[in-house]
Amino acid sequence: MHRLAELLESSKNCVFLSGAGISTLSGIPDFRGSNGLYTRYDANKIFDLECFRNDPAYFYSHAMDFIYNLDSKKPNIIHNTLATLEKEGFVKAVITQNIDLLHQKAGSINVIEIHGSPANHRCVSCNRDYSYDEICEMLKKEPVPYCSECNGLIKPDITFFGEMLDHNSFTKAVEASSGADIFVVIGSSLVVQPAASLPLYSLEAGGKLVIINNMPTPLDRYAVLKYNELGEVFNYLSDHFRER
Repeated sequence: MHRLAELLESSKNCVFLSGAGISTLSGIPDFRGSNGLYTRYDANKIFDLECFRNDPAYFYSHAMDFIYNLDSKKPNIIHNTLATLEKEGFVKAVITQNIDLLHQKAGSINVIEIHGSPANHRCVSCNRDYSYDEICEMLKKEPVPYCSECNGLIKPDITFFGEMLDHNSFTKAVEASSGADIFVVIGSSLVVQPAASLPLYSLEAGGKLVIINNMPTPLDRYAVLKYNELGEVFNYLSDHFRER
């Protein structure tokens, strides 16, 4: 882990890619782990666009467990350490696959949310915007939120299967990855495309890859450092940079 700290200290442009595995320490289940969401819910339905249109109650009822309870979730040592490292100039950007808003809660500024965010919701009929808090209030009274203007279905600004990623966000992610001399993957199994291809942009530009994940990834053989325990690594980094 000292080697990782040295890499971060020598880096001029370090970028992190975070996946659902980093938020398990905050009590939010990941997707593909042994106790992940996909062991309880149908992965082909919960984030499928057509299923959402046909049966939005399926999404909203299950999402109460991991999206519409975020006010009770707090950033953990990973989110807090990344925010500190960014503030001190060691991290240039955090690209995240997550939709839990915890990087921002911890104080990270340059967060690129490539799978969208529940911070905003939009009516699919008239495009009226709704905040996360407004939707949470609606869901206390009804199983599915509908637009107060036109009674259209309201959808979170999360990228579902069957939708294109937000072009601007993914372009920013590619630019950040291409310029990264150190690219650190944390809590992602690197199986969901196109996010899983982002480390390759750094590698192709001569960057070094570090992977911290408790499951194998397709890019493990390219990593200069590989760790399994996120909590252990970030406890070390937190102590190391506090003592500098």
